[in-house]
Amino acid sequence: MIAAATITAIGAIAHAALTRTAGTARVVARLTGSTYLDAEGALVWLGPDHATLHPRAILAGAAAGDGDALAFVIDGLVPWRPTPLALEVADVATIRRGWRALLTDLRALGTPGGFGALLAGDPLTFPLEGARGDAGDLARACEQDDADAATRAALALLGVGGGLTPSGDDFVGGALFARRLLADAGVADAVAWRHAAASIRAAAVERTHPLSATLLGDLADGHTYASLHDLMHGLARAAPAAARDATRRLVRLGHSSGWDMLAGLGAGLAA
Repeated sequence: MIAAATITAIGAIAHAALTRTAGTARVVARLTGSTYLDAEGALVWLGPDHATLHPRAILAGAAAGDGDALAFVIDGLVPWRPTPLALEVADVATIRRGWRALLTDLRALGTPGGFGALLAGDPLTFPLEGARGDAGDLARACEQDDADAATRAALALLGVGGGLTPSGDDFVGGALFARRLLADAGVADAVAWRHAAASIRAAAVERTHPLSATLLGDLADGHTYASLHDLMHGLARAAPAAARDATRRLVRLGHSSGWDMLAGLGAGLAA
C-alpha cells in the first residue's frame, strides 16, 4: 500500500477512479519511469513526484512495489484539474503570434524528435518518413477548417511509430486538442470537429495500443498533461517566458511524445 503522505499529487480522473475502487488498481504495464494501472476499467498511471501532472496521474515519492495489485490511500487529497482556458476570438490571434515567436528559438528547447522535426524543417526519420504527406494533409485540413479531410489524414497516422504512444497518435492528439480549443472559441466548426474526434477515437481502439487510444481521447476532450495546458495559457496571455518554460517541460515527455504533441498542436492551431 502507498500511504497518503507519499502521494504528492493526483489527477481528477485518477482520483475519481480510485474513489470508486476504494483505492485499488491492477498493474497492466511497468515502464522505466511509470506504471500503468487499471482501476476497474479506468486507465491511470503512477509516476515519480517530479513527473508532469495529467488527469490520470498519481504522483508519489515512494516506489510502487511489486505485485499485480496496488492499493492507495487517497483520503484528504485534492485532485488536480487543468485550469480552464476560455478563449475569445481575439485570443486566437495572440496565440498564433506567440506560436510563431516560439518557433524562432526552437533549437533552444532541445533537439526535435518524432514529428517535431517538421517544426524545424528537418527530414523525418524511420519509421515516420512515409507519413510526412499525411501529417501535411492534416495540417492543411486544419487550416481550411475541413474536419472531414482532417479525419481521413488522422486515420492514416494512427499507430504510426513505436512505443505505447506512437508518434502518429500523439501528433493527431495534439491537433485535436488545438481544434477543441479553437472550436470552443468560435473560430472552428464545433459540431464538425466533435464528429471528427469521435470518429478518430473509435478507430483508434482498433488501430493503436489501448493505452495510447485512451490518452488520445483525453487530448480530444481537451484534458491532458499540465505542460501542454500551461503552454496554451502562456501563449494566450502573451507571456513568452511562461510559454517557453512549459514547452521545455512538454518536449521532455516520453521518447518523442512531447515533440509529437507540440507538432500536432501547431498543425491544429493553423499557425
